[in-house]
Amino acid sequence: MNADHILGAVAAACALALFGCASADSAADIDRYTAEALKSSFRDQGIAKVDRLVQDPANRACSEADASGKPLDEKTAKEIEAANMKTIRWPADGRFVGDWREGEKIAQNGRGLTWTDAAASAKGPANGGNCYNCHQMSKEEISFGTLGPSLYQYGKLRGVSDPAAAASKPIVEYTWGKLWNARAYNACSNMPRVGHSGILDEAQIRDVMGLLLDPKSPVNR
Repeated sequence: MNADHILGAVAAACALALFGCASADSAADIDRYTAEALKSSFRDQGIAKVDRLVQDPANRACSEADASGKPLDEKTAKEIEAANMKTIRWPADGRFVGDWREGEKIAQNGRGLTWTDAAASAKGPANGGNCYNCHQMSKEEISFGTLGPSLYQYGKLRGVSDPAAAASKPIVEYTWGKLWNARAYNACSNMPRVGHSGILDEAQIRDVMGLLLDPKSPVNR
């Protein structure tokens, strides 16, 4: 190979290298482009605001882990769980369990939080929990999702014969916490943080607790 051939090969290699460097975007660049595309594709309308696209640190860490195909490291996971545990608001009056009949209505109701809905503070219709969208809960309802585990006989399988009994306290408190903020127990849980995010209020969560734990509810019959 003569000098001209060598120089030509080197020039071609340099051009390819420069082109590759110029055209390859970093992960940070791709994240920025994606965020900009999402932001430009949505607008505020009614109660649905563009700020819903803004991820909190837990969501961001879990999204990055999911995109990389690698689970969160244990230290980060524990930090996320500890931070979310601090957000759990326990029932002000000490009552954890409400009316399972109202809880069933909430579990069946998927309405709320769309741009056509009124804000909860405006005394519009209460949000639903949409629980059946992800879980089996009773034998009577045959239309249910499977994104989450079955909750059929949730209380019965955990030995809750009387939710008010001292022996039931650990599972009762765990269930309340899980409903309020699931990421307190699983850093990257896909379950909506229904209390922390204001999807359901304290009274509604109490009634869903009744659905899950009352021995008379269709969940436990």
